[in-house]
Amino acid sequence: MALAAPQKTVVQLVAVVVTMGALSWASVPFYDWFCRVTGFGGTTVVASDGSQAILDQTIKIKFDASLERDMPWIFKPVEREMEIRIGETGLAFYEAYNPTDHPVAGQASYNVFPFEAGGFFNKIDCFCFTEQVLEPGERVQMPVTFFVDPEIVTDRDAKYVHSITLSYTFYEIDLPEGYAALATEAGTNNTN
Repeated sequence: MALAAPQKTVVQLVAVVVTMGALSWASVPFYDWFCRVTGFGGTTVVASDGSQAILDQTIKIKFDASLERDMPWIFKPVEREMEIRIGETGLAFYEAYNPTDHPVAGQASYNVFPFEAGGFFNKIDCFCFTEQVLEPGERVQMPVTFFVDPEIVTDRDAKYVHSITLSYTFYEIDLPEGYAALATEAGTNNTN
């Protein structure tokens, strides 16, 4: 039995809506994966260890910090810039402070500028790889270990880069399950 024209149109519209929803849902993780693999949009590379070659040529690394609207922390780089040799492992720290009277969880997103340097900026270890939870009044220094791949000096576009800015933005996330349970329990005990 064939569908009538109005029924066929409704089925086609529902199929289009479902397909568009599925594509939009899949686009975020796909784009994230694409940026991490290619360095597109200033996304850095994650490395398991440092560079094997260290050049005599240096590069300036600048550090930037910001907070998403409504994130109650104070967040800043400890050092605003440093100069390192290309291929050398660098270590920088960012400081976060929770001035509130309750624990706050956060996750950092990051990128580098200029975008051409994204595929050459390698992070070995970073606070941005995991969520962070700060207790009320807690202040922490969070490290990032990195190097700039020596291949940057031969890349057609990136070889003209003499300064790279590493930017982080912290945004608030839900407390992990263990913290949420403790906060609920503390609230119950305070009302008794």
